[in-house]
Amino acid sequence: MQGPVAAGDAGPVEKEPVHTGKIIGIAVIAALGGFLFGYDSSVINGANKAVFYEFQISNAGMQGFVVAIALLGSAIGAFFGGRFCDRFGRKKVMVVAAILFLIAGVGQAFPFATWDFMFWRIVGGFAIGLAAVVSPMYISEVAPAHLRGRLSSLFQLAIVVGIFATQLVNQVIISLTPNEVEKPLLNPTVPPVEANNELALGLAAWQWMFLCMVVPAVIYWVLSLTLPESPRYLVAEGRSEDAKKVLASIYVENVDDKVVAIEESLKGDHKPSMADIKGPRLGLLPIVWVGIILAVLQQFVGINAVFYYSNLIWGAVGFDESKAFLTSTIISAVNVIFTFVAIALIDRVGRKLLLLVGSAGMFVTLGVLTYVFVSAPQCTQAIIDAGNEAGCNAVSELNTPILSSSGGWIAVIMLNTYVAFFAATWGPIVWVLLGEMFPNKIRAAAMSIGVMANWIANFIVSESFPGLVKVSLGLAYGLFTVGALVSFFYVLKFVKETKGVELENMEELEGVQVGGNPA
Repeated sequence: MQGPVAAGDAGPVEKEPVHTGKIIGIAVIAALGGFLFGYDSSVINGANKAVFYEFQISNAGMQGFVVAIALLGSAIGAFFGGRFCDRFGRKKVMVVAAILFLIAGVGQAFPFATWDFMFWRIVGGFAIGLAAVVSPMYISEVAPAHLRGRLSSLFQLAIVVGIFATQLVNQVIISLTPNEVEKPLLNPTVPPVEANNELALGLAAWQWMFLCMVVPAVIYWVLSLTLPESPRYLVAEGRSEDAKKVLASIYVENVDDKVVAIEESLKGDHKPSMADIKGPRLGLLPIVWVGIILAVLQQFVGINAVFYYSNLIWGAVGFDESKAFLTSTIISAVNVIFTFVAIALIDRVGRKLLLLVGSAGMFVTLGVLTYVFVSAPQCTQAIIDAGNEAGCNAVSELNTPILSSSGGWIAVIMLNTYVAFFAATWGPIVWVLLGEMFPNKIRAAAMSIGVMANWIANFIVSESFPGLVKVSLGLAYGLFTVGALVSFFYVLKFVKETKGVELENMEELEGVQVGGNPA
């Protein structure tokens, strides 16, 4: 007899008749949380030096913490996100996230002290954590099985578009700002930058960078109010008739059967809660650990750190600082373009195969980058003292590789290829899996823990990377190479294909026991 795992691998998925325009519209609105996720997480890159000058933050560790503290806010938001979704509903959580994005944008634009700015960074991070939980989960719960992968991938697409849009907005703002720095030099270690100059209405350019977030936040807020509630949440609340109305707006037929299936999957003596994810393996169900490790591995392949240090590679092939925007734009464009590849393939070839291809591709590209960095001569104090401008010319570049023109171009190609593999696979697919792989009764709680783990891993990588670079850039990339290799074998052994599997059948597919009831 064919087992349940084969459900995701068994040929073409049956396409149910649905109101396609309706479901796409719902998914796009829900994915707007990803756009604000990308905007809020990226806007600091254009404003950070101006903020450091504004509050005279000279300590490098403190500068890094001011930027990274939003990640801790995201972890906290993710932890509570699942609880809030089960208690108040998916729709209300999206509305709250939109309001918090709005408040955080204004708060970061008008801080009066370092601690105040950091507080609003945490608020923005909290909103990101909520959005990272509720948006993929909501889309998976309203989308038909044969479209679920593509529609859920819209969340990652919205993230990368948000990052790209932020770079464009920041560049436009800087282009409209007076070029000559007007502020006095108060501290040699914290010089003013163009973003400190006044742009309009007595506000500095960096303040406008944050204020621009108000526009998409308001749009997300207004549109999220138009969304129907998740039918899975409605059934859990005993509102099956309301769930039937929502499903009838999406599906053309079999609505009653779907409600019955949802009711069966949620049977129990209590509403879904965090207690449902408790299990025999270190206090959690095995499937929850699968989600946690997937979320952690997405960060341990080094995507955020790679973006962080891309300027070194571009500089090696002759790009000066004036072209830094071009370099980051190219990488962001690659990120956006190849996310569309994931959307095109995810419901055709499946999640597991794409993850395996992505792991293999990242392993090869990161391995080549590691070799290039390790084999190149390193920048030393002696070279700096000798005034070797072509090699290295600043203390901050100690222990970084001096790349030849050919080595630099190899690194450029490998870096962009690495981003392409990530964008087409691990970037969107982890969010898709976290939103769909858990049974109905534990989905919110389990996803909450998985997303929290993702943000904690993000914080660890972001905070440790500068220290690793001081030792060896090759060492840092070598660790990411190992992470990609581990991710391949982990997916091969532990991840099951969910393509085309109804959410109500995930308990059987994963062999999960929820609430003491054998699958």
